[in-house]
Formats: sequence, C-alpha cells, structure tokens
Amino acid sequence: MLLFAAAWQDLRRLRIGNGVSIAIAILFVIWTGAGGLAAGSFPLSSFGLSLACAIGLFALGATAFAAGMFGGGDVKLLASVGLFAGPELAVDLLLVTALTGGLMGLAAMAGAPIGPMPAARGEATLRDRMRTRIPYGPAIAAGGLWVATRLALG
Repeated sequence: MLLFAAAWQDLRRLRIGNGVSIAIAILFVIWTGAGGLAAGSFPLSSFGLSLACAIGLFALGATAFAAGMFGGGDVKLLASVGLFAGPELAVDLLLVTALTGGLMGLAAMAGAPIGPMPAARGEATLRDRMRTRIPYGPAIAAGGLWVATRLALG
C-alpha cells in the first residue's frame, strides 16, 4: 500500500512525501525484528548487509539527484525499498525500476499524459515532451513490488 501511495503522490504532484519512505523503513525494522531476528531466520549480519545496500542505493540515487535525473523523494524511496531488497535482490530492484522508467519515458515521448503536464498537452512537440519531467516514483514502486513478490514467494 505504501508503494502505491508513493507512486500516486509522484504522479499527481511530482513529489513523494518523506512519511512514505520513513514508514517503509520502519516496516522493514518491524519485519526483521518480528519475523527474522527473533526467530533466527534473519541473522544480524543480513540486517547489516541490507542497511549497507540501502546506503549504497541512497548514494546512487543522490548521484542521479545531483545530475538532475531524480528528485529527492525518489532517492529516499529507492533507499527505503533497498532495505527490503538487500544485496540479494538489489539488482532485480534496479532492473525492474529502470525498465519501468524507460517504458514510462517512451510513453511520455509518444504523448501519454504521465504526471502533471502543461495545459497545451495535445499540441506539445516531441522536443517539448522530452523535456517533461517524468515521475520516477511509479517505476521505483514497480521495482519494490517485484522485490515484495520475490520475498513473499520465498
């Protein structure tokens, strides 16, 4: 539900609230504490590796932010989802996110109304559509849903 909220916020306003990313991080702590660490099926070293993965994804996202390719909310969302992905599913997370984001970019270039757009949507040239900011939250949410599905299926 949190991933859908992040995607919807980004589609509507090109902004992802901090509360969503914080809630995902808190959910990870609860999930690992209740299910994994307590039962011994999720060792403390795996918790540390997941945290390191999230920090690495935050650094990657911060680099994209500095280049103007990501928003700040995207960076935080990617890092919080990276907690669940850990090193085992980080490549999957990035791959599904990149593929979904690429499809969204192609759709925007073709004229699909993705995210808030100027009033003259129909008359926009391809060049104008390529300059449109694409909300990347839905792509990160798709990657997160892929990770959640993989974790649920074992």
